[in-house]
This record gives sequence, structure tokens and C-alpha cells, in this order.
Amino acid sequence: MLRVDRINTFYDEAQILHDVSLNIGQGETVALLGRNGAGKTTTLRSILGLTPAKQGRIWFKEEEIARLLPHLIARRGIGWVPDNRRIFPTLTVQRNLEIARKSGSHREWDLKQIYEHFPTLERLRDHKGEYLSGGEQQMLAIARALMGNPDLLLLDEPSQGLAPKIVKDVMKIVMELKKKGISILLVEQNSVMALAVSDRCYVLDDGRIVYESTAKDLDRNEVLKREFLGI
Repeated sequence: MLRVDRINTFYDEAQILHDVSLNIGQGETVALLGRNGAGKTTTLRSILGLTPAKQGRIWFKEEEIARLLPHLIARRGIGWVPDNRRIFPTLTVQRNLEIARKSGSHREWDLKQIYEHFPTLERLRDHKGEYLSGGEQQMLAIARALMGNPDLLLLDEPSQGLAPKIVKDVMKIVMELKKKGISILLVEQNSVMALAVSDRCYVLDDGRIVYESTAKDLDRNEVLKREFLGI
């Protein structure tokens, strides 16, 4: 589904990513872990074309996308849930969803399906985004990305700032999407959550991939978790 091959990404003269490579198979959930400032969000931004890599190649569904503009990459079937959610605060829940609708994918998400999976959003459909709780905003951000009918979903810190109970709800959503065959690249500080829902994982440190394995292997290895993740 996605192959990233030795990308190097910079902010001005500062190099953030160093020969980063990873891949995601059809229907896989892959966690990208690491401490703050390791380069996780920059990796997502490079895939999306928001902060293009200066060197390296990126393929999505066997098409090279590294030099495409962000809106063209999104149209290929990549959805994004940013770490700060970025919903439209003055628009209602339903309007936030409607403006994100895209067609052209074999997997069609519509309002009916969204409300079946997110009954809380149906109850709040006429509420403006600025009046939602953090957990409700996160649900809306994920649902809005699904309205674009993605084959690959990039989730950036979906549990950030949420209460433990809401984090469990987010985990359930990720598992449901996985069952539907959507490929997911999950960036997450909450490694317990990330490893519980993922098939494989990569660990970034100072802009470099320093470890990769199955999620179960890393979860069982307390020494490596302390070394790489500080837990």
C-alpha cells in the first residue's frame, strides 16, 4: 500500500529525517513510535507532501507520489488526522463532515455510515465544532478523514490530551477501521495503545529508524521499550 524509501527531509537548513524507510501492507496497522521531536510528524508531512522530502522516494499503491502536490496525494486515497484535529470550529458537526466528502474510491463512506460508527456525532450533528469536548473533536476529525474515502489513514497522536476512557474509545475506532481493511499509519506517544492495535512498529530516534519489529515483539521486550521509548 505504501513504501517510503530513504527519505531525507529538512526544515530550512536543518535536517530532520535521515534515510527514513518504512512500508505498510494492505489492511495493516503500523505504529510509528519515538520520543518527542524524533521526527514522527515530519514523516507524515513528508508522505502527504506538506513538507516534501529533498531526497528519497515514496510509492502509494505502486505510484510514485513524492513529487506530487498535497491535494493530489489526498485524491489518490490518503487521509490525514492531524495532531491538533483542525476541525472548523464555527461549522456544525454535519457541515464539517459534508465538506470533506470525496468520491472516486471503491470504499464509499457517507453520513449514514459515519453516524452508524459514531453515534455521538449524530447526536451532536447540529452542534458547532468549538463546543465539542476534546474526545468529540477527535471523533469528528477521524470521521471527517473517512468522508474522503481513504485507503490509507495517517493518524497523528489521536490520544493526545484525552482522558483514559476516551482513549479506549479511540482504540476501538482504530480496531473497527482495521477490520474494514483500511491501512493505518499510527503516530502515537501512548505506546501501550499503539502496540495494542498495531501489527508492526517502527521506532524513530533523532530522525532515524532505529528499530522495527512486530508490535507484539516490542511490547514483550521491556528493555527495548525503556531504551527507545523511555517507558
